[in-house]
Amino acid sequence: MKSDLRVIISGGGTGGHIFPAIAIANAIKKLVPSANILFVGANGRMEMEKVPAAGYEIKGLNISGFQRRLTWKNLAFPFKVMAALKAAGRIVEEFKPDVVVGVGGYASGPLVKAATKRGVPAVLQEQNSYPGITNKILASKAKLICVAYDGMEKYFPKEKILLTGNPVRQDMVNLIGKRERGLEEFGLKGDKPIVLVVGGSLGARSINESIHGGLQQLADAGIQLLWQTGKTYEEAARTAVVGFEQKGIVTKAFISRMDLAYAVADVVVSRAGAISISELCVVQKPVILVPSPYVAEDHQTHNAMALVNHQAAILVKDADTASTLISELISLIKDENLRNKLRGNIAALGKANADEKIASVVLGLIKEK
Repeated sequence: MKSDLRVIISGGGTGGHIFPAIAIANAIKKLVPSANILFVGANGRMEMEKVPAAGYEIKGLNISGFQRRLTWKNLAFPFKVMAALKAAGRIVEEFKPDVVVGVGGYASGPLVKAATKRGVPAVLQEQNSYPGITNKILASKAKLICVAYDGMEKYFPKEKILLTGNPVRQDMVNLIGKRERGLEEFGLKGDKPIVLVVGGSLGARSINESIHGGLQQLADAGIQLLWQTGKTYEEAARTAVVGFEQKGIVTKAFISRMDLAYAVADVVVSRAGAISISELCVVQKPVILVPSPYVAEDHQTHNAMALVNHQAAILVKDADTASTLISELISLIKDENLRNKLRGNIAALGKANADEKIASVVLGLIKEK
């Protein structure tokens, strides 16, 4: 392997794109410590903060998505794309990458297109069971496409597909010996069932309101609750749990030590983002998924159904949370056989070391070149 290896990783917009990208970069550096890795993101998006915090250089493109509603902003979209393609071309010519990796998101399109036009091989990483529009468009240009779900030949050329799984943050999924520490961290008891509720870092209103309305039922059933509310629901939740603290009802605006939260959880209630699902598969937790209806191309429902079809998760529609979430949750806690079945089936879908597999794919293209 050449000692002056140069790699561009492009994409972002959400944590679901950024954290896998950083995991891939870390795995490449582990295999080739001298590798020079540059990220390319979209100005104003969270990657411009998260990537430097992880120790990598990033350059930004002035690019945003096409609005799905009628708006004057769409008139500027073609001009933004042309300008971004030109800027991406300059970045490629100056950096001279041996290979580029596109992880989806606004910046991925212009960068990968500019690179492949100049003869640089590209790898795509698709996190979802239903691919985003960027990766669909780029598929014809890519050499290989790393996916996390079976059946992706419906969307991509079969000969380009590699089933690697999604990279997950290893510190989040290594739970060995952490249960006691987690119980202490969150002030919970080990002799009563614990439900972890996560609606994403910003929370999820439908989930939060359903949990809020069901606190008495959960307490009466002897269920402890570790409830990540997100910032917008923090105050309402804090008020709601007054009087329930002795019952093991704990609220947090954001849980930074998700590994400890996973370690104590007997059941998880979660949105169905691709990376959240990948983490749940690796940590092997029975889960009730409530897909967000506000995500482009309904990705989360597709992701959830990929598990439900393998009897590896329970699905509650966002619109049905108020009427069914609490009863489904209590029923699952009481049914040990079902929990064991879900745990075994979700474990079978987990793909460990996806970051290392993708890094090997990336390095393999350079050898070919």
